[in-house]
Amino acid sequence: MSVFSEPALEKKLSELSNSQQSVQTLSLWLIHHRKHSKTIVKVWYNELKKAQVSRKLTFLYLANDVIQNSKRKGPEFTQEFSPVIVDAFKHVSSEGDESCHKQLGRVLSIWQERAVYENGILDKLSDVLQVEKKAKKRPYEEIKVNDDDFASQSSPAEPPQTADLIRALQELENAASSDAALRQRISALPPEVQDTTLLHKVTDKESGGRLSRLVEEACMLLADYSGRLAAEIDDRRQLTRTLAVFLQSQRDGLAQNEQKLEEYKRKLARVSQVRKELRSRLSGLPDLSRLPNVTGGHVRLPSSGDLYSPSD
Repeated sequence: MSVFSEPALEKKLSELSNSQQSVQTLSLWLIHHRKHSKTIVKVWYNELKKAQVSRKLTFLYLANDVIQNSKRKGPEFTQEFSPVIVDAFKHVSSEGDESCHKQLGRVLSIWQERAVYENGILDKLSDVLQVEKKAKKRPYEEIKVNDDDFASQSSPAEPPQTADLIRALQELENAASSDAALRQRISALPPEVQDTTLLHKVTDKESGGRLSRLVEEACMLLADYSGRLAAEIDDRRQLTRTLAVFLQSQRDGLAQNEQKLEEYKRKLARVSQVRKELRSRLSGLPDLSRLPNVTGGHVRLPSSGDLYSPSD
């Protein structure tokens, strides 16, 4: 994945669309650069406030995807988003319409079900939406409950560019599963760090200290490799989804081109028929180009000298 920088993030946020693919692609990029989570959230919040009203909800979709999918790798994003998420909800809600409020409510219901945040924050988010409901004075009969996941409301995924697919495939060439050297190091770990039944060999503090250092190094090595493998799994899942979208776009393009081919075949047949009939018609017409002096505008009549010679 590309190197992280604030300008790069601002550019990616400016290009963020409401498609599921766009949200998930940027989410994976942010999670990959989670060590910059503090900067990421700061830039995200600033760009959210500057975004057009029609795009603000997409920023919250992105935050939701990042918060939920980064939890198994660490709490960085959950912690960094917590101080601004209530204000972000309030900002989006205050500028959004009724449809926007429904989407916010569904995001909140998912967070409540999955205990994404502690009750204090969830209650504040709920209060934001309740205030907006009261301000709109909507009657109960107008409220329609939709149980679909909010992400399903995203517009259809846009077909990826071929260059993006090539880049993603090239990045997987250097993925964790291809790191033979690291796997060799893991395979070479002594059995003592993996088998508790061998702890009886520790007979003094010195040998215990050596084993303790080996165990710590093994834990760090395995934890790091596990994290890299988890990130690779996410990348491969995303690539699978992207390829599915790409293949569908190719099928659609194939079907359209087949229709166009048939259409142009019919046009070619009609033009060929015109050519055939035109040639047939032209073959029966006199060739004016062979008449003498026609192009000059005057035809010279033969004189008597041309008709008779002196010998006659």
